[in-house]
Order: sequence, then structure tokens, then C-alpha cells
Amino acid sequence: MKTTTPTIFRSRRLAWRAATALGLAGLLATPMAWAQKYPDKPIRLIVGYSAGGGVDAVARLLSARLPAVLGQQVLVENRTGATGLIAADFVAKAPPDGYTLMMGDSALLIAKLLQPKIAIDPLTSFKPVAGAFVSPLMIVTGNDFPAKTPGEFIAQLKANPGRFSFATSGVGTVQHLGFEMLKQSTGSFVVHVPYRGAAQIVPDVIGGQVPIGVVSATAAMAQSKAGKLRAVALMNSAKLEGAENIAPLADALPGFDVAPRIFVLAPAGTPNEIVDRFSAAVKTVLDAPDAGTAAAAQGTLRAYATPAQLGKDMAEETVRWKRIITEQRIVADGG
Repeated sequence: MKTTTPTIFRSRRLAWRAATALGLAGLLATPMAWAQKYPDKPIRLIVGYSAGGGVDAVARLLSARLPAVLGQQVLVENRTGATGLIAADFVAKAPPDGYTLMMGDSALLIAKLLQPKIAIDPLTSFKPVAGAFVSPLMIVTGNDFPAKTPGEFIAQLKANPGRFSFATSGVGTVQHLGFEMLKQSTGSFVVHVPYRGAAQIVPDVIGGQVPIGVVSATAAMAQSKAGKLRAVALMNSAKLEGAENIAPLADALPGFDVAPRIFVLAPAGTPNEIVDRFSAAVKTVLDAPDAGTAAAAQGTLRAYATPAQLGKDMAEETVRWKRIITEQRIVADGG
């Protein structure tokens, strides 16, 4: 005997299916809805260093200009400690809604390599938003150092193994690892003198306590222009406004290019539409005619990168740092 489903049950089943489909459609549409109204309240840009430092300065450069593009305030918030890791942990655990972002730098990539037990992984705990700046490093010496050009400097290092020492702001910093790359590239031996921070390096180079210093361009440019020390080379390949007369190491070592990146990250899981919206706003700010001069005043160069390009750059940079740490047998302080 043929049976049929009662009309009332068939109607309820069809209604349930329709409701389920609408619910799924609503869930799928949620990220797009967020993006369409984003941002509708102030955005926090978290910096892991104290106010007045290099990363903080460029974060404030962006925060002052982004509201005109986004229509909302961008507030810089300093959460200092553990070389930026406290700020990184805070942002990684924040809601992935685009309202808590991080202004990070290359030190974050290195930290995971030297301290593998830390919970934060910069390649998986965050979503890349935008590359923003690079911060050129400068090799400085006393005025009596027997070299004035990158080629002469490298020749001195190679001809005098162990004679010279170089100061940086600490073990595992970009300054330290960058000079280790230089040593490896030239087959030279130079003794590392780690300082606790960069403030005393320039005065000690001027005073002759240490012959070579590796510092940010901003830390040395004024003293170099005043003739108190010699700026021998930039470690990045691009010229810095205001320091056009300082040659890059690449003049003597083709392809050599070391400069800390400064970039914007969001918590993992942040919708692509929101990431793209903020990234496009960063590009608009950096494309403005006065942005290059403003960046140069902070000792940085504009270096916008899309989310995809930033992710690729971070992965490649991590591989490079890992190689130099392994080959030069560098361990963190206390390791």
C-alpha cells in the first residue's frame, strides 16, 4: 500500500530547511557586514615599546593621518616589556574584529627563534595587515678609524681578525644579527659587545671606548653631521633622506640588505575584508606627498606592502634570521 507524507509534516520540513539556509547565509554574510560598517568606533594600535622610541614614533605618524581616511580615531597604546612580547600576547588574544591591531617589527620574528617556548608565533598568531616602514641601520666608527668607505671598512675587518669590536643594543637584536651577517659574508672575525640598550653606544664610539657601533640612523645622523663620529655605511640598500652621502654596504657587498621592518598585524582570524580596508588606508597615508619627509624625520623609509606580500616577507625574513642564528651559534642572554 502506497504511503504519503502528510502535508503538514512536509510543510514543516520545507520551512526548517529554508530557515537553516537563511541562517547559514547570515553567518556567511557576517564578515562582509562587518567590513561594510568598519570602522564604526576608535581603533587601538598597540606598540610594544615606550613612547618616543622608533616604532612608537612611526605608529603615531600613522595614527595622526589615518582618521582622515578611515573616519575614526586611531589611538596608539604602549604596552611595554619583554622586547614587545607583552604587546604581542595582548593583541594575539584580542577579538579578531579589526579594533585592536599591533605595530610590530622584526624583533618579534627574532624573539620566537631565540625563545622557542614562548606561546606567540608571529607567523600563525597574527594576520598580516600592512608593511609600513623600514628603519635603516648605520655602522659608525670613531673619526680615527682607518676606513671611510664600505670597501675600506670591510678590508680592515678582513685584514685584522679579532682586532676590532662592535657594539649593539643586545644579543639577538637586528643590529647584532645584521652585523653577524656581515661577518659571515666577509669571513671576518669581530668581537661583539652587547649593550643594554642603544643610548650609550654613540657616546662610547665618540669617546673611543668601542671602535664600531651599529645603531639606528636617527641615533647617529646628528653626531655624524656635527663631525663627532664617522658614518661609514648604511646596512640597507636604499638611500635615506638626509643621509644621501652615506653609502650602503651593498656598494662593497652586492645584495647585502639588512633593515628592521615595521608592520601592522591583526589577531589571527580577522576577516579579510577588514584587513584589506585598514591596509588600503595605510597605503593611502604613505602615498601622500609629505609622508616621505615625515618618515625620514623619524629615520625610516616608507615601505608599504600588501597583506599577502607582508606575509611572504615575514616568512622569508624568519628563514634568514634562523639561518644566521644557527650558523653563528647565537643564543639568547642566559641561554
